[in-house]
Amino acid sequence: MEVLMRPIITEKMTKLGETLNRYGFIVDKRADKLQIKRAIEKMYEVKVEAVNTLRYAGKTKSRFTKTGVQKGKTASFKKAIVTIAEGEVIDFYSNI
Repeated sequence: MEVLMRPIITEKMTKLGETLNRYGFIVDKRADKLQIKRAIEKMYEVKVEAVNTLRYAGKTKSRFTKTGVQKGKTASFKKAIVTIAEGEVIDFYSNI
C-alpha cells in the first residue's frame, strides 16, 4: 500500500508551512497516523511531531447539457496535516 499519494500545494497550505511548519498530503484512505508519520519521515527525512487526519466524502454533482442531466460523483479522499519539528523544512519544489 502506497501511503502518500501527493502533497497539497495551495496558498493556504503554503502559508501554514511557512508559519506553523504544517504540511498537507493526500494519503491512502486505509492509512493510519503511524503509517503516515513513518512514510513522511522516511521520504523527506524530517522529524514529525503530530499528524492530524481528515476524511472527505465524495460529493454528488450534476450538470445540464444538450442531451439532458448528467449525474456523477467526485471521489472520496483522506487528507493528512503533518506538523514537523521546529527548524526543519519540506521542499516540494526541489525535484522540479
